Amino acid sequence: MKRLFLFLMLSITFLYAQKVKPIPEMVDIHQMNPSIILDIRYATSNNFLHQPVYKQARCFLVKEAAERLNEVQKELQTIGLGLKVFDGYRPLSVQKKMWAIMPDPGYVANPKHGSRHNRGSAVDLTLVDSTGKELAMPTPFDSFSERAHQDYMHLPAKIRQNRWILRTVMEKHGFVPIRTEWWHYNLKNWKKYPIMDYSFEELDRLMKIKKTSMQKSVKFH
Repeated sequence: MKRLFLFLMLSITFLYAQKVKPIPEMVDIHQMNPSIILDIRYATSNNFLHQPVYKQARCFLVKEAAERLNEVQKELQTIGLGLKVFDGYRPLSVQKKMWAIMPDPGYVANPKHGSRHNRGSAVDLTLVDSTGKELAMPTPFDSFSERAHQDYMHLPAKIRQNRWILRTVMEKHGFVPIRTEWWHYNLKNWKKYPIMDYSFEELDRLMKIKKTSMQKSVKFH
């Protein structure tokens, strides 16, 4: 009987481990590179929800995405430009609020399937000059219009050039755009990361626990 119980417990543990993916290493992009400007819109009412849904104005990304974005920033700085980030990792609970207001998969990912933002592998951003002033782009952030599409061409040459610079440098460092939003870029291999629903506060705490655990592991080895 004891052997049967032990077998069942081990089976349940194995199945649970297969179903629940461990949380990936997440990085606060501003801590990695303070020169990247943050304008986290969902921590304010200046967004299409007209209300703040983040308690903190922070941008978390999976480590790979953060490192690649750091390289984008460094390259842009060589030509007198930089990045301003509007959004990074987004909890699934926030995705559900967005879907309730804008249930259009062309602009907001259905929370049933999750967003790449929910995986910490997508970032919304724009270009700024050396003084931190935003460069002219086709539309403001979160403009649900045809004008925001990557292939929309009825624009002044300078704006098309700015969009091209952003896209070229982002793609060079492993990000891919989406058709409907000039500001949105996904990490190429976003599928390998799990959908998460941790608040920024919870994520921060989990990362500190993980870091402490790793330090102890290294110490004992």
